[in-house]
Amino acid sequence: MENKGTKRGALLALILAMSIFGTIGIFRQWIPLPSATVALGRSVIGAAFLLLVLALRRKRPDLAALRRVLWPLLLSGACLGANWVLLFEAYRYTSVATATLCYYMAPILLILLSPLLLRERLTVKRILCVLVALLGMIPVSGVLEADGQGTGPRGVLLGLAAAALYAAVVLLNKRIAGLDPAEKTLLQFAVSALVLLPYVLLTELPLAAAPTLPAWLLLLLVGVVHTGLAYLLYFGAIAHLPAQTVAVFSYIDPLLAVLLSALFSAPLTLPTVVGGVLILGAAIVSER
Repeated sequence: MENKGTKRGALLALILAMSIFGTIGIFRQWIPLPSATVALGRSVIGAAFLLLVLALRRKRPDLAALRRVLWPLLLSGACLGANWVLLFEAYRYTSVATATLCYYMAPILLILLSPLLLRERLTVKRILCVLVALLGMIPVSGVLEADGQGTGPRGVLLGLAAAALYAAVVLLNKRIAGLDPAEKTLLQFAVSALVLLPYVLLTELPLAAAPTLPAWLLLLLVGVVHTGLAYLLYFGAIAHLPAQTVAVFSYIDPLLAVLLSALFSAPLTLPTVVGGVLILGAAIVSER
């Protein structure tokens, strides 16, 4: 059984990863590329970064461990790429607010599936905490200001399907044990890039204009920090934490994104502040 120090370190790594994810919107708005192209670039750059990390560490890959978990590893990478594709498609058929709210049903799925697939004990407190966090997501997502526009059923279904794949990525990674986090993350990025490539070729190429040097540098930053480093922390952390903990703390990402958006552009509204308090309160109470 893992000691408290390991779990505390994993929880801090998870919080840091979700906080990094939450800042990506600031940099994304200055990259004049379609979303799926950015996602493909993130996968490729993140994989290259982790390959460099492994090379600098001069660590030989554990081929025996890789063979033991190869299929769940490949499936997890495919789910990661498909998850991004479905989310991008959801944005096409519904509002960003609605798609985001549907996407963050994933923690609910994790809570419900963890007792069945991971044999985690489901407590009333955890159920209430994730429900309170989801309640907080309603004003945070902006869906209350959408005036009912852009809520087509196709977009909702695509958003929910993306949420299911997000939950699948977490559940599969919980079953990938005994593998170096950098090796695990590298292979998942490689597979996700293979899933994203045909989608980008079919839907987003050729580009209307060539990206500028600052855009390439920002994409490099997003690929290294918000993808390579953040997912290294994320996948390394969830191996040591209950899926239910991962579920509740996943809401840090959209909350921080909204707070930073308010800092740089739109002012905070009272419902958004209340939603943020509900999310943070649920996360704190969940782990006390």
